Amino acid sequence: MAVLTRGKSMLDSLVAGETTLKEILGGKYNSSEKQAELERSPSGTRKWIKELSSLANVVVGHCARILLLHPEELQRHFEEEAPASAKHPSRYALHLLEYSCFRALSVQAQVTDHLSDKDFRRLTFDMMLAWEAPGATSRPVLKVDVESTVGPEAFARLAPALPTVADAVTVHSQFEALTASTGGRLPFPIYDKYIEKLDKSIKAIKNQVTPALLKALQLGKDETLIDIDGTATTQPVLQHVGVSTWPGRLTLTDHAFYFEATSVISYDKPKKFDLSADLKHMVKPDLTGPWGARLFDKAVMYKSTATVEPVVLEFPELTGRTRRDYWLATIREVMLVHQFIRTYQLEGVGKSEALAKAVLGIARLRATRDTFQVLPPKPESLLTYSLGAEMPGGDLILAELANSLRSTGRVEGQVRDESDLDRHHGGKIYISPAAAAVASLRPSTPKSAEKMKESSVPIGEILIGESTALERAILQSRDNSKKALLAQATIDGVKVEGIDTNAAVMKELLIPLSAVTAWVQAVYAWEDPAKSLTFCVIGCYIIFKGWLAFVLPSLLVFMAAYMASNRYMRDGAAIKEVLVPPPPKQNAVEQLLALQQGLSQLEALIQAGNIFLLKTRALVLSAVPEATKQVVILLVAVAAALLVLPTRWLVLITFINVFTSEMPIRSESTRRFLRRINEWWVGIPVVPVRFLKPELDSGNK
Repeated sequence: MAVLTRGKSMLDSLVAGETTLKEILGGKYNSSEKQAELERSPSGTRKWIKELSSLANVVVGHCARILLLHPEELQRHFEEEAPASAKHPSRYALHLLEYSCFRALSVQAQVTDHLSDKDFRRLTFDMMLAWEAPGATSRPVLKVDVESTVGPEAFARLAPALPTVADAVTVHSQFEALTASTGGRLPFPIYDKYIEKLDKSIKAIKNQVTPALLKALQLGKDETLIDIDGTATTQPVLQHVGVSTWPGRLTLTDHAFYFEATSVISYDKPKKFDLSADLKHMVKPDLTGPWGARLFDKAVMYKSTATVEPVVLEFPELTGRTRRDYWLATIREVMLVHQFIRTYQLEGVGKSEALAKAVLGIARLRATRDTFQVLPPKPESLLTYSLGAEMPGGDLILAELANSLRSTGRVEGQVRDESDLDRHHGGKIYISPAAAAVASLRPSTPKSAEKMKESSVPIGEILIGESTALERAILQSRDNSKKALLAQATIDGVKVEGIDTNAAVMKELLIPLSAVTAWVQAVYAWEDPAKSLTFCVIGCYIIFKGWLAFVLPSLLVFMAAYMASNRYMRDGAAIKEVLVPPPPKQNAVEQLLALQQGLSQLEALIQAGNIFLLKTRALVLSAVPEATKQVVILLVAVAAALLVLPTRWLVLITFINVFTSEMPIRSESTRRFLRRINEWWVGIPVVPVRFLKPELDSGNK
């Protein structure tokens, strides 16, 4: 399927390599040319669009030249194809600029080696600058130099139009990683360096595919090599098997990872660990060390139903664990993309596009690492499927992404030429697929690579003036993520160290519950006979009338009303802090003694629980026949009462009996009854317990 553009013959020449990007642009795109064009008046030789700002006119002019159109022709196409909502005067300039940029980028994305072209990088950056001030009434941009910076909205809107530069799901995280040291604004030097490293990262994937490696690994026809570690130029990767350690080379593809142990002059036969099959994969960080000692946090542990024992791979480095974290993130991304494909049953072009997004995401992660010489704090946030698996609402994002990829296969069979595209999808812009960018990286012949380019179809529609379902899901998820981060910040602010301080905080928070408990105990103990009698009468009346089922709903409604009143009474005011009295100061020895005392109390509680269970077991198994007979008679009597008496009367009798047990007139008889029960319980022996001796593993001795 062709891109939504009238210059199809020019596009064919681009793909075939007959036309270069510089020839399309008509020369260098540099600061001197831009400054000269900015100084031209609308009455000069160039036809300017009155609704656009100076820089936006320059950008649209270059977009028109890429599409072999005049600016006014490009504007006329926008008028014909864009929906009415996109042509509102207040947003006309922005949407015209977006329309021009997306159409031009859809062509440039298919130009071979476009990332290495400095003029192209400068043009895409200026597109983002113009996006922030597109209208003629916007703040004029009189000079464009290295001091100009781009904001997150412009980057997030335009960068995903180039599948190699950014992905719609991770574009916000990509921008945050690039601007971590520049205050949330992206300057051109960092952007230019990132694109340069990205170009090298993608080319490195292709350059690593050597005939010897292909022969050793025997990669599948549709398998794309992603990264290699442990070669002669890097430290070897160590595989731990029991107490043995084997150095070797690790290779990751978009379907599996391979480990080749180092032999005398070459590598042993590779071990393949398939990530594409449904084998209940699990990958996580692990600790390793010499002779099985767990000392260093620099390893990855992988296991599946196809592995007898977990596979432990260590990535030695002098400082930090950047190397391990990178491989942990990339292996997990390949595992998750195949899980995504299986979940949504993607096939054909949709499956190829899903895999390509994972490959390019890893390339972008590597480029970001090389740009700053350090791995981002959260490398998984730059990977599409890892981010979708972790962020709030990520499942909804992945579902919308799957719908987009799944619909691509249907569009492929429907659209045959550009006019057919216009009839089916007029007003929408389609960007080039990631699969086309990855096609040339696979170990295939030039003929098959060219055939893949011809059969690839655009993926990821962009609506001018509206938001796609995927974009809405991403924005909603980002809002939820911000709320979660704010909530986590409040949690981090109240965390305190020390058992005594945490106990003091908990004691202060439980004051309302303690007050309710104390009131119930006072009423139950008949400390104030008037209150206790009133409570007893009300309770009996509720039970007798059959209103017991309404007690819990009434309490919930009361709680909801209390919370609602607090919400409206607070009126946006800050919540009052919880004031906690400082606990008595304790030195280290006193804290250890307090900890020991707490553990002793916990041990005693567990012992009491075990004794209760063992005595119950003795009663059930009739270790004491007389006691068992008494329990049997009691259970039968209770069962008969449940069958004969109405439930309401049973509840009423139980309530009166329990609530009046501490009345002055009954307290003495209650204590005697409880004493007899305790004596009866103490007289029941427990079932004996014997611990088995541990079996020695003769194979390890």
